[in-house]
Formats: sequence, structure tokens, C-alpha cells
Amino acid sequence: MENLLANLEVKERLERKYEKLLTNVYDNAEIASRKVAQTIAELIRKKNNEGKPCVLGLATGSSPVGVYRELVRLHKEEGLSFRNVITFNLDEYYPIARDHVQSYWYFMHEHLFNHIDIPAENIHIPDGTIPEDQVYEFCQDYEMSIRRAGGIDLQILGIGRTGHIGFNEPGSGINSPTRMVTLDSLTIADAAGDFHSAENVPRKAITMGVGTIMQARRIILMAWGEKKASIVQKAIEGPVLDAVPATYLQKHSNTEIILDKEAAAELIRFKTPWLVREVEWDDRLIRKATLWLCEKLNKSILKLTNRDYNDNSLGDMVVKHGPAYDINLQVFNMLQKSITGWPGGKPNADDSQRPERAKPYPKKVLVFSPHPGDDMLAMGGTINRLVQQGHDVYVAYQTSGNIAVTDDVVLRFIYFTENLSQNPPIDLDGIQRDIADKKHGDIDSPQVRQLKTYIREAEARLACDFLGIPHNHISFLRMPFYETGTIKKSPLTGKDINPIVDLMRQIKPHQIYAAGDLTDPHGTHRKCFDGITKALDIIKEDAWLDDCRVWLYHGTWKEWDVADVDMAVPVSPEELRKKRTAIFRHSSQKEVMFPGTPEMEIWRFAIERNRDTARKYDNLGMAEYEAIELFVEYRLPESRPW
Repeated sequence: MENLLANLEVKERLERKYEKLLTNVYDNAEIASRKVAQTIAELIRKKNNEGKPCVLGLATGSSPVGVYRELVRLHKEEGLSFRNVITFNLDEYYPIARDHVQSYWYFMHEHLFNHIDIPAENIHIPDGTIPEDQVYEFCQDYEMSIRRAGGIDLQILGIGRTGHIGFNEPGSGINSPTRMVTLDSLTIADAAGDFHSAENVPRKAITMGVGTIMQARRIILMAWGEKKASIVQKAIEGPVLDAVPATYLQKHSNTEIILDKEAAAELIRFKTPWLVREVEWDDRLIRKATLWLCEKLNKSILKLTNRDYNDNSLGDMVVKHGPAYDINLQVFNMLQKSITGWPGGKPNADDSQRPERAKPYPKKVLVFSPHPGDDMLAMGGTINRLVQQGHDVYVAYQTSGNIAVTDDVVLRFIYFTENLSQNPPIDLDGIQRDIADKKHGDIDSPQVRQLKTYIREAEARLACDFLGIPHNHISFLRMPFYETGTIKKSPLTGKDINPIVDLMRQIKPHQIYAAGDLTDPHGTHRKCFDGITKALDIIKEDAWLDDCRVWLYHGTWKEWDVADVDMAVPVSPEELRKKRTAIFRHSSQKEVMFPGTPEMEIWRFAIERNRDTARKYDNLGMAEYEAIELFVEYRLPESRPW
């Protein structure tokens, strides 16, 4: 590790002084994935030239999807051959059939093996179908097969939110071999969406051990999106702990971490850069540093002193912009100006100290929601304010959300419809047969997905009814990338983006609200956000866009950092109850659990998140509110909202 870091410039080494693994950060996952794929391709060609096989350790999950896509392109367009490649996959659920759409055997063939020229006998994937009393012997043979192949030249890894590599959960030893393991409850909760419920997730898996992984001659670990930022920080900057198995990689001599900007956000050189280098103190960085200090010392803004700043590596800021009294007032006023009960702007008022313009009034407001229900979960209180304050509110649901509807909800609607009509407009008997014949993991038939789409759209209409949004202001875009019937989605195309462009041009809104989630780049929210940014790029020369502001809310996964917020909308107790009622109109989703927290329904998490935000503002010395919804302004034509 020391040799890898020694090649860096002195200034760069200082910036990375808290990082115990060589870490390279790219603007986005697409660029980073191409970089990893190119590294693999170079290794394959080098081994071919040497007349030796190239032995790769491969991973599954969302992290390597872009890498495999690029490898397939290199094979088809640039002649990269895999005939001399031997692969060993990290893990597999147990028990699980190979043709199950969530099996890693299925994943690898779907994303890579079916599209390249690798001989079938060179592919090794743990077998999720063997009898349990044969698993130990299978694992011993798997280890022996790796040794017979000459060992792994390059091992590709992702990282789970428990810190697992492969399925080596917390508590795994550094010398652990290939074996059967029991999955952590957090891992099961994270996989619940893929399997449609936590109950369907296998409780066990066969995985390469940490010891097996550590024997690879080179390791590349990839992570994308803000969901991974916290565990990535622990893996790179934290101590070696068996509670975070990824930290064992700090003891490997040739490991590289590849991240996008969002996954790197919690690393010290990005989150608190003043601790490792000189910085240019603009208003946003001053606010970020001051609020960081408030949290660290558990003090409100106006109580910070010169000593507090100097003792916590912020003396340079005090010298250039202080004293503390002036900095405190500056940051306090920044936050105060971002708080408004008029998210569409207050008519006939001085708007110089408000986040939104007073004119025009009323405004045409277009709210984009990735799935039906995301709008109410994330900004139901703000939508209610906009409607009540007289603005012309439109809502566009970007995807059908049908894969989140369980089969029993479909049956409930069928039974209701049977009683309602003797001549139903859809083949109810056929749908019942489809559900009865469906095996766990099977993709829904088109007509089942159609009915599930109708359910989500009906619920969205009910929620809009409750808040007073007319039906002719509701659009269901049904973006085609989503309609695969599985968690895996298709790439965005013009068929996804053009309807967004058409809707924007039809409405010509003064405000656009969108889910600015920067999580998994292959996830639905991120793709919906990318669809909006691509649409905005197409219409950037439209004159009406000069009078339009774009506000980003966060999905249910996490809230914006207060330091990044441009508009904070307080929600009263009565408004919060109204928001909850609007959420409940999406009855098929009421019992859906928040990912990673099996004890909390997603609606409850959304409400508590708003209350927790209000407590943060209270602790900073702001007025005390029941709840607050947060927004960041997307500044055109920049590609990032900050």
C-alpha cells in the first residue's frame, strides 16, 4: 500500500493522508466503469501475449454492470477475445435455482457470458442448487479449482452496506475460506426489493472467503452512489475491524478503490477538505464548515467562538472572514433566508431575502415523481402549500411502479372488480391463472404488470384528489426503460426522454420539482433524474426556460445536507397529518419497509425524516418547527446541483 501511495505527488498524498487504500474518484460511474473495463482488457491482452490464461474473480450486483457492458462492447466492436479467460465468481445465494432471475448464475450470463466468446468450461460460479450436505466438499473443490488455474490475477469487488465483500458479513475472519454463510439482516433487507419482499430472500449464501479474496494478485473494489458513501468511508479511512470486512483490504499490497463522486462524498478530502489542504473560502464552503463545527461541538451557530474555530482547523477561515461573530451571523442569515412558507414565492412581497421570486403569481408548477407516491413521500407538505397558495400544480409520474405491487393486492382488486361487473374490461381469469402459475422469481406477465400499473396510477389519482390537483394536471409517462418486469432496467432512450421534453414544452412551468437522487446509477430514481437532465439539455435554448427554476428534492433514502440546502419549507403538525393521509392513498405501498430497516415502514421513515430535519434546524438556533422539507436548486446548465 505504501508503494502505491508513494507514486502520488506530495500535495496529493497530504490530501489523502487519512486514506489507507489507494482511492481514485471519477465524475460518474459510467466513466469509472469504462476505466475498470479497460484495465481488465489490458490484462487479458497481456496474458494472451504471454501465452497464459487470464484468471478473473468477478462480482455481481449493480456495481459491475457498467463494467460488463463495456467489456461486451470491447468484444463486439474491438475484437477483445475471452477464449483464454477463466472466471471465478465471488458468491451465490443458497438455495436458488440457476434460472431464477435473482440468481447470480442468471445475472452473469445475462450481463456478460451470453455476449462474449468465453468457453463454458472456463466459467465457475458457486452452485446454489447442490444438497446442503455436499456444500462443504463443493467449497473445498472451488478453492482447489482456483489454485489449479494459477490463482486469481484480478479480483473485482463491490461492497455491501454491512461492509461485506462477497458475502463475507461482519464477523468474518481475514483467513476465512470459501464456505456457506448466513446473511446479515441488513443484507436481506437491502435485497428485499429485488425479491419483492424480505421473506423471499434466501437466508444463506456460498461465498469466497476473505482469505480467498486476499490471495488475488490485484484487487479493484468499486462503489457508486451516495448510499455507499458511509460504508466506503469506514472501509478506506477506518481501522481494520472484523465488523467491517472490507477494511481487511488495507492489509492487501495491491488494492485500488474506484468510486464516483457520490460514493466518495464522506471521505475527508471531499467532506471536510479544510482538514487536509488549503481551500478557497466561498459562501457555501463557509456555511458547510460552520455547520460541521456546530454538529461536532453540539452548539448552535450563534454560540460558536473564535476558540472553537481555531481549535478545529478552521483558523484560516477566521483570519480571512472572521471574527467568529461575523461568520456566525453570515451563516445564520444564510439559513434564515432559505426558510420559507411560500415555496412558490409570496405575492406582493419583497423577494430579495427569499429563495423564490414573488412574480409571476400564480406560477405553473411541474412536479416529477419517479414512482407514484415518491412525490407525496418527499414533498407532500410542499405540494399542499403550493396548491393552497393558488399555484397551478401539475404532477408527472415517470414510471408505472408496477413491480412494487404485490400479488395479493392484485387479487384484492380482482375480487372487487368481479363483484362490480360481470363483463370486466380485462381478462381477470387469465391474470389469476398467471399469478397462480407464477413461481417465486418469475417475471410478471404483461397483463399482470398492466393491472399493477393501473393500481399505482389509481392510487396516485386519489392522492392528487386529496390535495386538490385536477385529473387533467396529472400525467403518467410510463417511461419504457422501467418496463422490464425485473429490478434490472433498460438504458434510457429517446422514447424515455422525448415525452418529458414534450410535457415541459406544453406546460412551460415557472417551477420544476424533481427527485435529485444520486444513488445507484442503474437505479430507477437516478435514471429518472438523468432523463430530466437530458430533457433540460434538449430544451436549454427555449425562451420560457429563462423564467423557470428547477428544485430538487431527495427521495426517501436520505435527506439533503443542511449545508447544501437552498430552500427549506416548514410543515405544521396539521400539514404533516395531511401529508401522511396523502401518502396513505397509495395503499399498496403502505406496508412497504424502508430499505435496510425492516422495523420501519417507508411512510413512517419519510415523516420522521421531516421531523428530524426540523430538529436539526432547531439545534442550529433556528425557529422550532414540527417538520421541514428540503430542496436544492439545480442551476442550469451545470450538471450538478451544487
